[in-house]
Amino acid sequence: MIEPIFEKMFLPTSYGFRPGKGCKDALRQVEALLKAGHTHVVDADLQGYFDSIPHSRLKERFKEVLSDGRLLALLEGWLDQDIVQELQRWTPTGGTPQGAVISPLLANLYLHSLDERMAELGLEMVRYADDFVILCRTAEQAEGAVLEVKAWVAANELTLHPEKTHVGNCCIEGQGFEFLGYRFEAGKRQVRKKSLNVLKDKIRDKTRRTRGQSLRQIIADLNPMLKGWFGYFKHAHRWVFPALDGFIRRRLRALLRKQEKRPGAGRCYSDQRRWPNRFFAAAGLFTMTSAWQSASQSR
Repeated sequence: MIEPIFEKMFLPTSYGFRPGKGCKDALRQVEALLKAGHTHVVDADLQGYFDSIPHSRLKERFKEVLSDGRLLALLEGWLDQDIVQELQRWTPTGGTPQGAVISPLLANLYLHSLDERMAELGLEMVRYADDFVILCRTAEQAEGAVLEVKAWVAANELTLHPEKTHVGNCCIEGQGFEFLGYRFEAGKRQVRKKSLNVLKDKIRDKTRRTRGQSLRQIIADLNPMLKGWFGYFKHAHRWVFPALDGFIRRRLRALLRKQEKRPGAGRCYSDQRRWPNRFFAAAGLFTMTSAWQSASQSR
């Protein structure tokens, strides 16, 4: 009921938890700004944001927009409900209820004044919930932007993460930034290491050598996850996909060796001859390299 009211005031620089907007829209905007020469970036991270929003200030924000007393009482009830953990019970003075459908909307409302401040200063900010970057044309503009962010954060009783907030020229190796699972650096759009490691851990779990199922069953279990991951990261640099395909096939070859009760870790070349890439393709394994080639040809 209140989302349309807030949506009228929210700025287009905010992409998280909003109707008709999403991660890919935010990433497209970042890409467009980088191509337009906004390569000096303020990469900011609000420490424990959803758990630290001060209730008193948040209540002031939604009272500025809403006037219905019953609705205001309902919102305050969401915020003021007691928390019970083991044998302890307390009433929080900050944060939004985890899992509550209203929490993302209230979180966006609290950061709306930051959106307005950056717009007033003519700064290009892209924000997805509490994750945001400010893209500038010069180092001086970026240094000024980070000072403005620090001032706003202090005035609104929040905290910037000291190790995850930095300013850099993302055209230079080692000064890139991470945003929504990607890493932008030296003109390339890579998958950040954490996102790669999470995927590899999931692949390891699904390709355990002790898994007592047929190859086709395992591939049928793998494919939906691989397709979903590729659907999000298909705009990453092409080098990432052959390496992942090779990792997946190595895991499957090790699993097949185990099922045949063959000892040892296996010899790379002999296993490749026994189970070549086309063997897994015939078994229906989704291949990211082929998918990337098809997608690039379509583009």
